[in-house]
Amino acid sequence: MNDRVTPAMHALPDGEAELTLVVRLPWEDVARLGQEAGRLATQMRRPVTLEEAVSHRLRSTRAASHAKPAGEQPPAVTAAPASVSSLPSRPPAEQARQAIDRITGTAGTA
Repeated sequence: MNDRVTPAMHALPDGEAELTLVVRLPWEDVARLGQEAGRLATQMRRPVTLEEAVSHRLRSTRAASHAKPAGEQPPAVTAAPASVSSLPSRPPAEQARQAIDRITGTAGTA
């Protein structure tokens, strides 16, 4: 049973909706989100959460797909995970350590 009391979706004053969900991602994707958050934080000159980075990415993807001519199709959503699945299999602990190293910028310094 789900003990969460937060509603799954609610309206925001600015006319948008906030959706609460749980997503399972490979560590490599989490590392990419961390890098995106870092780029966004530099651009915005303030700390940025992973949630903000995801929201920004979804909005920029949506805006880009709306700007395309009517005949073009947006890229398939499954394109990004395919590059991750082509990587050689490693133990989950090793994947986690490497992803954290990439996020923190300590890869190769240990």
